Order: sequence, then structure tokens, then C-alpha cells
Amino acid sequence: MLPIAYPHPTGQANPITFRAAAALAAQGAWDASPTEIPIIAYDWLTLYFSYDEDADATDGAVDWYLEYSPYSIDQVGVQNWFQMTLYAAGVMAAGSDIQSNIQREYITYAATDAAIEAFVYGPLQLERTIERIRLVARESGDTDNPGLFHVVGVANGE
Repeated sequence: MLPIAYPHPTGQANPITFRAAAALAAQGAWDASPTEIPIIAYDWLTLYFSYDEDADATDGAVDWYLEYSPYSIDQVGVQNWFQMTLYAAGVMAAGSDIQSNIQREYITYAATDAAIEAFVYGPLQLERTIERIRLVARESGDTDNPGLFHVVGVANGE
């Protein structure tokens, strides 16, 4: 159920196409124009992936990451997209401050078979704190023979 506080429609119906089934760019280039998905009305998101390495490839792999935006449209003069991160806590020692690490992250999926493969990521807890989301991908295995990559998501509210 959507609260009346959201005056704009969500514009989404499940499943949501994050990346239409298509070949990845050649030479390991990241997607140039990832699809922006309005996501503010949702609490949870699960992503479903399909990857099919090129018929000539024997070592196909795909890299991908999510970018989040707290704004409904790009804001002039500020950063609008924020890449997912990985956090590693430092070693706890009594009486000492701890140094932890955070770094932008991307995920690699390497094919295990010549046939199309499917995998899932999530569910991700959004809690209606993200206005927009997009998924960026590239071929990272056989970059001369990019594979086919397709991503859909299922989002829900309360």
C-alpha cells in the first residue's frame, strides 16, 4: 500500500526490466546508458539475472554493480549517483580505535557452462530511502566475444 505522501506514481509493474536481453558491449566497456528505475515506493528488491556467454567464448564472465540516487531527477552541482559499496570491519581490540574499510564494489559472475545460466541477488532492503536505481554491466571474461545479459527485478512495498 502506498501512502498518500507519495504524490507521484511509481511507474513500475513487476517484473521490472533493469537490462533488456542483449549482448554486452565489446572490449569490456561498461553500459553507456543504464536504465533508471524509480524505486521510492518500495521496501524490497530482488534481482534475477540471465547470462549466456558467446558461443565462441570459453571463459565468459559479467561484471555488474548497482548505483543509487537519493534524488528523483539529477541535481545540478552535486553527485547524483552512488555506487554500491563493500564494508570490512577492522579487528576489535579493547582500548583501541578501530580502522575499518569501505570501498566501491562491483560483482563478477563467471560462467560455469556453455548454456545460459541464471542466478538471483537479494532481496535488498530499500525501506523507501532510494528515489532511483540503475544497474551497470560489462563483459569481463572474453571481451572480444561478449555474452548476452538480461536482468529483471521484483520489488514490493509493505
